[in-house]
Amino acid sequence: MMRRLLPLLCLLLALPSATLAQPARFNPAADYITSGQDEPGYRAWLTAVPYRAMFVQGFDHYLTIYGVAGIVPTWQLMRTATDWQRCAADPFEVPPPSEWANLVETLRYIRAHVVPVVGPVEPVSVYRNPALNACAGGASESAHRHLFAVDMVPLRATDRNALIRGLCAIHAWQGSGFDVGMGFYKGLRFHVDSMRYRKWGADGRDGSTSCAATLAAIEAQAAASRAAIASRAAAVAAPDPRVSPDPLSAR
Repeated sequence: MMRRLLPLLCLLLALPSATLAQPARFNPAADYITSGQDEPGYRAWLTAVPYRAMFVQGFDHYLTIYGVAGIVPTWQLMRTATDWQRCAADPFEVPPPSEWANLVETLRYIRAHVVPVVGPVEPVSVYRNPALNACAGGASESAHRHLFAVDMVPLRATDRNALIRGLCAIHAWQGSGFDVGMGFYKGLRFHVDSMRYRKWGADGRDGSTSCAATLAAIEAQAAASRAAIASRAAAVAAPDPRVSPDPLSAR
C-alpha cells in the first residue's frame, strides 16, 4: 500500500504552487494607491521632516475633540490625490487648520450611514491643495480643496451594483440632512462630502441616472412586495365559498 501511495504523494508535492494558492484578498484600494501612498510610504513621509509629526498630532487631537477620530485611520485622511506622482506633489499632506472643521460633518455621515451600509471603508483621496487639485483635474471649487470631501473604497467584499444600491438608498433618506454630496467613479471608488446636497455618477455629471434608476428599482420591488402581502391578507380574510354558513349565526 505504501509503495502505491508514495508516487502519488511525490506527484502532489511536485504540483506548481499556484494550484494551491489562496484566493486573492479583496483590496480595491490597490487600484488607486501606489507605492509611496501606502502605510510604509506614510511613515517615510512623516519622518522625512521633523515638524510633521507635531502637525499630525494636532490634526488627530482636533478630530478627537470633535468625536470623529478613529472612524478611519487618521493617516489615511492625509492622502492627497491619486495623481500625486504625475503632479510632482506629496503623497500626504496635513490640511490647513482653517479647513479642519469642514471634515467633521463628513466623517459623522460616514460613521452614521456609510459604514453601517457598506462596512469599513478606506480613504484614498482627501485634501488637495489648489495646485494639486488643478493638476489632478478637479473643479476650481472642488470639495477636496476645502476638506469637505473623502474619496474612499469599501473594505468588505461587494460589487458595484450592491455598492450603488446601498449608498443611493441611504443618500435619498439621510443625505439632505447632512448636506451630503455623493458621487461614483469607476470600479468601487465613491465620493462623499458635506458641502452641499447632490449626487452624480461615474461620468462625473450631476443628474446621472445611477441613483435614480437604482431607487426606482428599489421602489418597484417594495411596491411588488406590498401588493403580494395585501393579496395574501385579503385571501385569508375572505370567506371560503365551499363552507356553508352556520344557519344559527344570524340568530
